[in-house]
Amino acid sequence: MESLVQFTQQQLEQSTKASESQCHQVAERIVEEVNRICRESDRIQRTGEVGKWQKNLAEHRIRQCLNYYKLGSRRGRVELQSTLSAIIYRYISLRQGISSYQAKVNLIEDFLQGFYAETLNAFRREADVLPTYSPRSLLELSEYMAFTERYAKRRITFSRGRSQQLIILRAQTFSQQQPLEASVDMTAAESSFSRDDKEWEGVAMQQLRTYMATQGEDNELTDRNLRETVAQELIQYLEEKQQLDCIDYFVLRLRDCATAEIESVLGLTPRQRDYLQQRFKYHLIRFALSHNWELVHQWLGATLEQNLGLTPSQWDNLLEELSDPQQKLLELKQQGLTHKEIAKSLSLTPSQTDKLWGKLLETAWDLRNKTLT
Repeated sequence: MESLVQFTQQQLEQSTKASESQCHQVAERIVEEVNRICRESDRIQRTGEVGKWQKNLAEHRIRQCLNYYKLGSRRGRVELQSTLSAIIYRYISLRQGISSYQAKVNLIEDFLQGFYAETLNAFRREADVLPTYSPRSLLELSEYMAFTERYAKRRITFSRGRSQQLIILRAQTFSQQQPLEASVDMTAAESSFSRDDKEWEGVAMQQLRTYMATQGEDNELTDRNLRETVAQELIQYLEEKQQLDCIDYFVLRLRDCATAEIESVLGLTPRQRDYLQQRFKYHLIRFALSHNWELVHQWLGATLEQNLGLTPSQWDNLLEELSDPQQKLLELKQQGLTHKEIAKSLSLTPSQTDKLWGKLLETAWDLRNKTLT
């Protein structure tokens, strides 16, 4: 490891104007990342040529870093922005559709600002630097931009060997979270590409640095949002129920794949896909109304403290529709009793209590989603 650090440091010193200490710190971080990859990769370990892989990976990272260093601060950021924008362009959209290229560029910029902060937090964790670390020198900024490009292109593996780049998954989630009523004022919108270089550098980097400074103590806020937690819990639930094909269907639905595309990827006929869809719907309802109802309702903004998301009139209607055992169950839930305490108080088994509560939530669900005709 020491010889690889010396080799990496020497390459950086020969090709940059950074100080010896800066080159040494960056070299150590590069080699540490390379060693971690080689340790955790079964494929690399099976080759029996771990040392060769370490040097090849280190050289690759050196080239990436030096490429951004030679471009400089401004051109390097523009190059990174262009690379990532090209990857996610087709996956970024408002839910009701975008009518112009300019509006899409603005939305991509919004997404990438958050992604850069997520990447910095990932870099802090993986490089084992201080939670408040930010790149200061040109070499450190180049190191961070090279890491950002690699982080964006990481492959996230699903079941049955399928995978997708991390930044695409993030972009799809970002697009799905856009509100239905979102709109863009085209008379006021201004793209960074229309600004002169000095203004772009001042505005864009100031926004990023401000975000970096304020997110130090909450460095997992971006990638651990509530929606992703719900999705992860649902996948775990489906794994416990041994419904791996439902997981595949769910992942493709998250990617907003068309019905024909889902059938093609999973190798299903329309009838088989319809059966799988119905089975997934059954487990989804079980998950939402029984298995993890609190998390789902928190995500929907429909917790018990919020009257299950019902309006005052809908809440009154719910109370009128409930049976006596359901009304008692609701009162005990509002008092904060545990599941076992409630079951004992109602002289029911835990399973019976679950079913009773699930029917109550289903009634509230129907009321909440009822539309006027």
